[in-house]
Amino acid sequence: MKSNVGTVDRVIRILAGVVLLAMFFVYQDAAWRYFALIGIIPLFTGLFGTCPLYSLFGLSTCPVKKT
Repeated sequence: MKSNVGTVDRVIRILAGVVLLAMFFVYQDAAWRYFALIGIIPLFTGLFGTCPLYSLFGLSTCPVKKT
């Protein structure tokens, strides 16, 4: 898969994913706890540098390579 997530976007996605997953473990008695598992998606897209939705819509936050 082609990389379509830029550096700043990757950092934000990784941080958001980690925060959401941490909330899953910190708030063990909360009824909304399992919604925090959605953090897996931004974490993986940030780690792998590709976003399926960006590919679907033809978007990219990667810098354009000058040739």
